[in-house]
Amino acid sequence: MSKFGELISQNIPVLLDFYTDRDQQTPKMNTVLRNVAANVIGKVKVLKIDVDKNPELVKALRIKVVPTLMVYKEGDMVWRESGHLTEENLMIVLKKHFV
Repeated sequence: MSKFGELISQNIPVLLDFYTDRDQQTPKMNTVLRNVAANVIGKVKVLKIDVDKNPELVKALRIKVVPTLMVYKEGDMVWRESGHLTEENLMIVLKKHFV
């Protein structure tokens, strides 16, 4: 968990995507995140976390649905949404708060 603390305590906001390869929509969400990451280079760090490989973190954060997206700013969660989002909707959230 200390590594997670280091991840979210960045100088720039961190967008986390909690996912599983068992979700059939993962490839679609990967495309969305890749495009969003390209648009926010240097402004928001985008990271993917596999729920199957991080069960303790998933339990601690009470993640029940994948994907679950979270944004942390200076160690604090400032936004959370579960389910698939479009690139446009995700960019609206990021622009509104961070970009």
